[in-house]
Amino acid sequence: MSDDAQRVDTGMQDVNEQMLIRRQKLDKLRAAGIDPYAVERFDRSHEAAQIHENFSELEDQEVAVAGRIMSIRTHGKASFAHIQDMSGRIQLYVRIDQVGEEAYQLFLDLDLGDIIGVHGKVFRTRRGEISVAVDSFELLCKALRPLPEKWHGLKDVELRYRMRYVDLIANPEVQQVFVTRSKVIQAIRDYLNARGFLEVETPMLNLIPGGANARPFVTYHNALDTQLYLRIAPELYLKRLVVGGFEKVYELNRNFRNEGISTKHNPEYTALEVYQAYVDGEEMMRLTEDLIAYVAEKVTGSTVITYQGERIDLTPPWRRLTMLDAIKEYTGVDFSQAKDGEEAARLAKKLGLEIEEGANFGQVIAEVFDEMVEDKLIQPTFITEYPVEISPLAKRMADKPDYTARFEPYIYGREMANGFSELNDPIDQRERFLEQVRQREAGDEEAHMMDEDYVRALEYGLPPTGGLGIGIDRLVMLLTDSYSIRDVLLFPLMKPRE
Repeated sequence: MSDDAQRVDTGMQDVNEQMLIRRQKLDKLRAAGIDPYAVERFDRSHEAAQIHENFSELEDQEVAVAGRIMSIRTHGKASFAHIQDMSGRIQLYVRIDQVGEEAYQLFLDLDLGDIIGVHGKVFRTRRGEISVAVDSFELLCKALRPLPEKWHGLKDVELRYRMRYVDLIANPEVQQVFVTRSKVIQAIRDYLNARGFLEVETPMLNLIPGGANARPFVTYHNALDTQLYLRIAPELYLKRLVVGGFEKVYELNRNFRNEGISTKHNPEYTALEVYQAYVDGEEMMRLTEDLIAYVAEKVTGSTVITYQGERIDLTPPWRRLTMLDAIKEYTGVDFSQAKDGEEAARLAKKLGLEIEEGANFGQVIAEVFDEMVEDKLIQPTFITEYPVEISPLAKRMADKPDYTARFEPYIYGREMANGFSELNDPIDQRERFLEQVRQREAGDEEAHMMDEDYVRALEYGLPPTGGLGIGIDRLVMLLTDSYSIRDVLLFPLMKPRE
């Protein structure tokens, strides 16, 4: 018996005892020649919601429904029950003179959580509840563990994540989050496909992890006798495709980063990356705000939503602020006056921040922004003009070569995406990779490795290109009013139980 099972409080008696009773019922069924796991299929005519929605046409009609028993009320020779399918719940009315004494006794021995299939007629009770008067039923699956007691439910948050299958049964509203997630992903595909983008797939196993500053997961391929990495981003492969002539591509898939777990981070997460030839970062900003507004309208019915009690207006255009202007606005300090990392660090220390020794200008600016600005950006805001030191794949700005044509949109204090005019100068790209290698040798495990093949691809010619990456999990959090990323992942990574 696992600790998880022991922690599910039924409010009546210990789980071990209830499981023993259910096992005894299973033995009794099998002794009577009934195998509750033998049925291979049950042909349903309707789901619960369809019966509720179409009662006027279905009244007095025979239907076949199936689902999990969520409540039972016995009244002598007649009983009521509710079964739950993915669409909702429907009440059953079971009478001994309708189903027969033997079948009725079998019904009385059923437990909450058992799955049954039912044939019967649709009617409305004297109390007005739409129901199915049962003519016959069959047990499709016997549940050997009790469901959480209905008054308390499954409330332990960690247990809900570990036992998502029980969470989905006990808390039907959780299902809706994942229905919405599916709609978000479908809306993204609809938007991009309608605009001529081609969905592609690139490798999950990489010889060189690239496309982002992140610590990778390491694995090993026995046949090739080679160390491999789970990808941290598909960016460099997607841009290889643009070199090859695919001018509008996207990938919607998983990335893996060997980082901590929090309400905003999970080591395995879903991301969208989009690349379009012959456009710049400005065009990708417009695509970002338009795409997110489109998805919000599709799944919520409006571009104005409420997140954690805050009204958020996603209607384009969104506010735009350079990184330095944002820092100045929220701290009062003008970092544009700093000539290098050392001067920037002195300014940061006056704000009470501890800056790592030897940090360059871009690293200091990023630290100040993360600590003192990010959480204040509630309404959709694009932060632009990132220092080149922290943007190894972005194109320099022609009039400000120390800065890049990079942007990140923030909503409710969270980074939602990252994009830029892509660096297509192979000589500059090689130098930036070398600088990343130097940082890596100095102990930065998140710095890029040298990718000679990607530089080779750039030497064949990457047209002017705009790129964009959106964190899908955070977008779903926003559109479902979910505080934690684990609320929008069906099976978030959890620390093993001791």
